[in-house]
Amino acid sequence: MSLWKIAWRTVEQRPLASILTGFSMALGVALVVSVLVIHGAVRDSFQRAAQGYHLIVGAKGGRLQLVMNTVFHLSQPIENIPWSYYKEFTEGKFKPYTALAVPYCLGDNYKGFRVVGTTPAMFDQLEYAPGEKYRFSSGENFKEDQFFEAVVGSLVARKTGLRVGDTFKPTHGISTDEKQGKEHDPFKVVGILAPTGTPNDRAVFVNLEGFLLLEGHAKPVEGEDAAAATAEAAHHAYNDGGQPAPLPENQREVTSILVLATNDITSQAIFQAVNEGNVAQAAAPAREVLTLFEGIVGFVQVVLLALTVLIIVVAGIGIMVSIYNSMSERRHDIAVMRALGARRSTVMIVTLLESVLLSLLGGVAGVLLGHGLIGVLDPVLVAQTGVSIGFLKFSPIELVLIPGLVVLASLAGFLPALSAYRTDVAKALNASP
Repeated sequence: MSLWKIAWRTVEQRPLASILTGFSMALGVALVVSVLVIHGAVRDSFQRAAQGYHLIVGAKGGRLQLVMNTVFHLSQPIENIPWSYYKEFTEGKFKPYTALAVPYCLGDNYKGFRVVGTTPAMFDQLEYAPGEKYRFSSGENFKEDQFFEAVVGSLVARKTGLRVGDTFKPTHGISTDEKQGKEHDPFKVVGILAPTGTPNDRAVFVNLEGFLLLEGHAKPVEGEDAAAATAEAAHHAYNDGGQPAPLPENQREVTSILVLATNDITSQAIFQAVNEGNVAQAAAPAREVLTLFEGIVGFVQVVLLALTVLIIVVAGIGIMVSIYNSMSERRHDIAVMRALGARRSTVMIVTLLESVLLSLLGGVAGVLLGHGLIGVLDPVLVAQTGVSIGFLKFSPIELVLIPGLVVLASLAGFLPALSAYRTDVAKALNASP
């Protein structure tokens, strides 16, 4: 009989104690796996979502807030910036350094999902991640000359049931928590985005021209009457089946601009030039996300990992106590093994293997439990952030988790193994009934 089999039989003789000890180890490992995988997947997803362009230009304020509400559809928009500033990127001083500038307007929601006014270039020319173009699971991108067409994110389509050909009415306000204004004119869904694993899965994108024409979206000029008249004219033109005229430029504003520079050097030049001015600020989304994770989120992860590692160490101590307490009951068995020719070192190795077996079983169960927990939490995380983790997402640190448990088990089993090594055969046999 191999030493592994002898150790396994010993574990089987104490089923309740073995199960409880292994379960405590499994809980600690499950927590470590959950923390590592969720943090890693969220960090990767946030960094991926913050790529595809170099800069976000918006109103003066917090850069992180600008990134959060533009890229991740969280937090509140700061303020709007003039349309003339957007034209600096398409026709003005920043044009030589700009490969693409996509306007981005916020202010409405549909059933709690952000409604974004933008242009078709958002999906035709930008990438949602390096080398990853937007694709449509059904339908197509909205057209520039069709003001009241819309594209819906995959999660929004699944949650609301919107399909190509359906119409919906955005509601004024960023979230359902706010006092809602009345519903706007309807937009027609012409495309459903394929899942991207980014926050854009939980957003609705409408034609910028239609968004600007909605009631209350025109910038007031020379009193409210002019803007109200423009919106009213658009409302009537749309309801009569016609195409309204675009909003005049002096009544246009944008919440932010997604800027794809010609290269990294010109990106930095635009960054400095915008921030030195007094109209707007520029934020590098990838840099802001990295700062967020290295600052606040990274510290939280370290604390959580320290707590979970402490749980594993306590579980290791539990293994040591469980085996050590059983030594008094097993001295007769050890004495019989020695009487049959087993060496002291063999008895010691069997005891160590018992500790390793308990940690391995607990570790494997913990990995499965951790990924099962991630699978359960995944829909909640997708609904809140648009980030999908998936049951089979792994962290590289998991590769050293099991070997680390073997080392811990060897340390935990050393004291009981030493006790087994020192067992006096004659005394143990004489003490047996």
